[in-house]
Amino acid sequence: MLKGTGAPPIGPILQFGTSRFLLAHADLFVSQALARGAALGSITIVQTTASAESAARVAALAGGAGYPVRVRGLRQGTLIDETLHGTAVRGALHADAHWAALRDAVAGPVRVILSNTGDRGYLLDPSDGVALIDVGAPVPRSFPAKLLVLLHGRWRQQPAAGPSIFPCELTARNGDTLRGLVAGLAVQWSLPQAFIGYLHGPCRWANSLVDRIVSEPLPPAGAVAEPYALWAIERQPGLELPCTHEAIVLTDDLQRYERLKLYLLNLGHSYLAERWLRGEGPADQTVRAAMGDAASRAALEAVWAEEVLPVFDALGLGRDAVAYLVELRERLLNPFLAHRLAEIAQNHAQKLQRRFVPVIELAGTLRLSLPQSRLRAALQAPPAQR
Repeated sequence: MLKGTGAPPIGPILQFGTSRFLLAHADLFVSQALARGAALGSITIVQTTASAESAARVAALAGGAGYPVRVRGLRQGTLIDETLHGTAVRGALHADAHWAALRDAVAGPVRVILSNTGDRGYLLDPSDGVALIDVGAPVPRSFPAKLLVLLHGRWRQQPAAGPSIFPCELTARNGDTLRGLVAGLAVQWSLPQAFIGYLHGPCRWANSLVDRIVSEPLPPAGAVAEPYALWAIERQPGLELPCTHEAIVLTDDLQRYERLKLYLLNLGHSYLAERWLRGEGPADQTVRAAMGDAASRAALEAVWAEEVLPVFDALGLGRDAVAYLVELRERLLNPFLAHRLAEIAQNHAQKLQRRFVPVIELAGTLRLSLPQSRLRAALQAPPAQR
């Protein structure tokens, strides 16, 4: 325990967010790398919300006993069905109960910070203010303000040594975006210019893309995931990775990975959800069931072929997109993953803006004569939630 805090020792990797996705993605990568001595060390997970589901997961993970990840699906036609054990998570805390311990840890041994805080994770809270910088002050409400306070404490103790920060939220240029929010708050709070320089210098903010379908929880902690996994990270000097792993790709062209995932996988998911919301399938329909339905499959294939692939052709990425689709179809036809369209359809209107609008705008920028009528029709009148 950290003296006087009631919290277990915090290792070199701190993670904000308790999502089953990270448990089956980055956390599992670290677990596998630890077994061969290729990871920085253990992970401590931090819950930042009042979610009962997250609280149950934190309670199950707090003892460090690990959790199962059942990997099920197809890989190049071969059936995969295996259960792996995540061992890297050695502690789990709640920010409100262990804030002093978190401040001490980020000021000291933490070298990498991961986050996956959901669709609302980057929203600011007007009640957060500069007084929260003081030791003993209440816990900030928003995640960016929490991170600001923690990094300010780190700067005071180690002004030349910033952590590497890996936002895993599905936001374009997520590292740049989160740094902009944190640095903007620092300016708003009139914090020292030297600290603002620290946020832009010794602190390393990774732009990255995460890609793995994690379809079901295994309560109280654990998940069912597909065999495919990718963590594409934009290369930059001084960035410290939490581990090395075959699913981690360092790249100078992150946008290529972003576009393939956003315009083919994410857009495809939302197009199937769009049809489902309009009554084109049963209430419990899954992605696999929709792909097995002749009408749904034909509609999705037409969107890809007529409204998306021409954009990739114009970008000089046509072959990459076709190859990605070959693998993607196998993923969507996974016989094991119960990826419900009702879940994908949550926050549907916002997802359409993130997934459909960019490919339409890019077609315009490239001066393509593409009607893109199906995508445009979905944007004009989004259906109500079923």
